[in-house]
Amino acid sequence: MAEQSAYAAAGVDIEAGDRAVELMKDAVARSHRPEVLGGLGGFAGFFDASALAKYRHPVLATSTDGVGTKVAIAGAMGVYDTIGWDLIGMLVDDLVVTGAEPLFVTDYIACGKVYPERIAAIVGGVAAACTAAGAALLGGETAEHPGLLGSEEFDMAGATTGVVEFDEILGPDRVVGGDVALALASSGLHSNGYSLVRQVFASAGWELTREVPEFGRALGEELLTPTRVYARDLLAVIRAVEVHAISHITGGGLANNLVRVLPAGVQVEIDRGTWTPPAVFDLVQRLGAVSQPDIEATLNQGVGMVMMLPESSVAAAQQSLSAAGIESWVAGSATAVPGPVAQVDLRGAHPSR
Repeated sequence: MAEQSAYAAAGVDIEAGDRAVELMKDAVARSHRPEVLGGLGGFAGFFDASALAKYRHPVLATSTDGVGTKVAIAGAMGVYDTIGWDLIGMLVDDLVVTGAEPLFVTDYIACGKVYPERIAAIVGGVAAACTAAGAALLGGETAEHPGLLGSEEFDMAGATTGVVEFDEILGPDRVVGGDVALALASSGLHSNGYSLVRQVFASAGWELTREVPEFGRALGEELLTPTRVYARDLLAVIRAVEVHAISHITGGGLANNLVRVLPAGVQVEIDRGTWTPPAVFDLVQRLGAVSQPDIEATLNQGVGMVMMLPESSVAAAQQSLSAAGIESWVAGSATAVPGPVAQVDLRGAHPSR
């Protein structure tokens, strides 16, 4: 019998890590763009920056994020091939709202114990989402942390880099009174607010295996619905029509994120009556007795993105989004107002389910 190394005795299995890398190589390779040099296994990933020569004034954009406590749901359900979509959704869609094209992603997974098939499934999801977004998974790190994390625990984060022409950066300076707020449907909770969501269902004694009629499936399956990755489809809209700004509706909810892309002196009124949030939002609110202000300041309420654009762009934008399978609707409009601040007002009530 082979003698166990001191490192393995301390809880770190290098061979398991190597096995995980072998299992994920094909999925990672499928995400590569022509600019990627080399493969996995080096100390750094390489991206051929000469590709930026086609830009007049290239500006690099970067974003970093994680998945939050949604990883606890994935672990409890034993489902690991979707959580990577949540990571990429949080990363590349923070870039694309500036008008930037995501170029590459690096990821980081910390775990109490490396199970090669599990790590490969997680990274496989990351790679598949990168492929859908048009970004290369350039590299990453899997770190085994025995004693810090339990053997079944893991967490993940990542970073992405993209590029945009300097004079095409979207943002508050472009938004004016008269602009339309075009809402894009989320796929569900995405990966924000799970500390609240998990607490609500745990306090109610609901198991993840519980079948929920409103969902037509088990609670855990609903909570693991992957984050929609908008990047490639939003870029198509940005390149086709005039768009002034886009807000990614993540932690903090619709109003708190939309106001980040508004200039001083502009108010946007959002009419709740223009959409009905999916059932999971209503159930969390009712089961947890969560107030309307609290639920709207925590969850996306069924809106994953809001585009601010001139009315003349709306029809073409919606046509492009519909062709990509993304539901959209006019949710409100911008008005010039006196004062040094930007404002978002949520008005009316959601239609009854």
